[in-house]
Amino acid sequence: MEFKGKSVIITGAGKGIGRSVAILLAQRGAQIVGINRSRETLETLSAETGARIVTADLSDPAQARAAMKDAGTCDYLINCAGTNVLEPVLDMTDEGYETVLGINLRAALICSQEFARARVAAGGGGVIVNVTSIAGHRGFQDHLCYAASKAGLEGATRVMAKELGPHGIRAVAVAPTVTMTELAVEAWSDPANSEPMMVRHPIGRFAEPEDVARSIAMAMSDDAAMVTGSVITVDGGFLAV
Repeated sequence: MEFKGKSVIITGAGKGIGRSVAILLAQRGAQIVGINRSRETLETLSAETGARIVTADLSDPAQARAAMKDAGTCDYLINCAGTNVLEPVLDMTDEGYETVLGINLRAALICSQEFARARVAAGGGGVIVNVTSIAGHRGFQDHLCYAASKAGLEGATRVMAKELGPHGIRAVAVAPTVTMTELAVEAWSDPANSEPMMVRHPIGRFAEPEDVARSIAMAMSDDAAMVTGSVITVDGGFLAV
């Protein structure tokens, strides 16, 4: 799965899954365009991979559209930018809803729209990968808005596949389980939290960012040319049991 001569836009490229997939794809020959709110993390990514960087707060629709214009016409788009606000159903706030849905869903739709418009204008072709979550498939405590955003993005992925397929554009969702980013390591280091979740994973561990990155690369590759509108779960068997 080599990507020499190809270009890819990655939102949320500064850290976590976004950074891991940027590094992996750069190693496989792709030119990276990283979009993130933090310029500092993007600058370190650029130093490591040669990525071109675009700083933007994707929760602002105008900034999201401007960032995609700055990114230019590329071969692939990976929507990795995401956030969460832990609130139970009875205590959901307007602020929490706007924060989570604004980044996880609206920004991904805007970036996908701008990417698709550019690809159609260029003659078609390309791949959109939307990073979702098993939280869109199972009900986790305090994840009301997060679950809604990820399930919504999977539904949107199917619509993208249907409408953009005639233009040669594929759209795929990749849904990871708990992924051991820096923040996740802190959240899941307590066995009281991790063990009840771990027993649901037949493979016996949580995902590493590199696991998800490799699955994204697989979904992007020409080997997956007939894969569109699908949800690829990277969950160690969680949803199977």
